[in-house]
Amino acid sequence: MLRLVLPKGSLERATLELFEAADLAVARTSDVDYRATIDDPRISEVRILRPQEIPEYVAEGLFDLGVTGRDWIEETESEVVSLGELRYSKATSRPIRVVLAVAEDSPVRSAGDLPPGTRVSTEYPSLTGRFLTDRGVKAEVRLSHGATEAKIPEIADAVVEITETGRALRAAGLRVIETILESYTELIANPLSYADETRRHAMQQLLTLLNGTLIARGRVLVKLNVVEAQLSSVIALLPAMKSPTVSQLYGEDGFAVEAVVPKHTINTLIPALKDHGATDIIELPIAKIVP
Repeated sequence: MLRLVLPKGSLERATLELFEAADLAVARTSDVDYRATIDDPRISEVRILRPQEIPEYVAEGLFDLGVTGRDWIEETESEVVSLGELRYSKATSRPIRVVLAVAEDSPVRSAGDLPPGTRVSTEYPSLTGRFLTDRGVKAEVRLSHGATEAKIPEIADAVVEITETGRALRAAGLRVIETILESYTELIANPLSYADETRRHAMQQLLTLLNGTLIARGRVLVKLNVVEAQLSSVIALLPAMKSPTVSQLYGEDGFAVEAVVPKHTINTLIPALKDHGATDIIELPIAKIVP
């Protein structure tokens, strides 16, 4: 039913891991194969292509559904429907930033300080050109095919580049002066495909699986038993997503308690629960959480 295109390159591994965790495992004959399959009746075809190309292919109707970054949607000015952000990336769950950077010792403090004729190197010439024009900057924008941060000062006076942490730019002796765009990965659809009720329903079902998997990341299920006298103090310790589930134990003066909690708190939470009278404490992984 749906023709799906996924990103190759830096986002590839994280994307395939997300789909596998969502029970939408991508199968292909080798890591370099551009054709793949997903054993799901809603997905008829899978391709793995460069994220730069995906917005245009989806907009043109070559694919019904695609995964790419907001940066490439803006760069290509493609007419697509965004079904929502998928908050994951190649290194962190934070967005990447498309930034304008100059040499650390440059007197330039903002885009407006760039003099006419400034050479700007970037993989985002369209996005960069619009940004600078909006700020009245007459610059020479040059397409970069990689290693953009290495082009200052001999080849370029400024660069527009992506960063998650800023570490690589600082290591190259550059200083960020403007953030042009914050970009998460998004699930996008062809407008005509999205207008079809059956296809739209299938898209929304796939999004439910992906979002449920992302919500579950970093959370675990804690189950425990506690006597009535200690119930309130144990409940007070639980940083649950919602109110914990409490059930009376059959034939006993006690309660069973369940709660979804952040994984990073578990090393201090479990000992604290034990100290406050909890027993039979179990920590369980969670595959999906669907609100």
